[in-house]
Amino acid sequence: MHMLLAIPFTIIPLIVYNFTGLGLLGGYSDANWDHAIMSITMVSGAQFKLTVGALMVLAGLVFLFVEILKATHTSSNSIFDHAASMAVFVVYLIEFIAVSYCATWVFFILLFISLIDVIGGFSITIRGARRDFGYERSDQL
Repeated sequence: MHMLLAIPFTIIPLIVYNFTGLGLLGGYSDANWDHAIMSITMVSGAQFKLTVGALMVLAGLVFLFVEILKATHTSSNSIFDHAASMAVFVVYLIEFIAVSYCATWVFFILLFISLIDVIGGFSITIRGARRDFGYERSDQL
């Protein structure tokens, strides 16, 4: 179970995006990320439209939040978790550059979310390790 938790949750939007791009999610291949899935008329009279792309980005942000929470716990799986997050980021980057259906604003934001996961995970772990070992920087000579 612990090994399953070490898998970065930012891989879920990557998998869903690729399934969508390959047409494996019920005829919605090469997804129209700007397709409105719901529309609400606001009190101001403006029309708010929630798009498929915005929903995908929101899911990516939720998974980023989970990853940040995971990074606050130091364990023996931390190194594997960081390596896996870095691997997911590399896959995002390669697909963004090389796969035609990944050249969208949605995928770019998911790529950036994955980058924040990598940088944030390392930063939080390092700060936690400094605290655990009682390391304090002395500015006095």
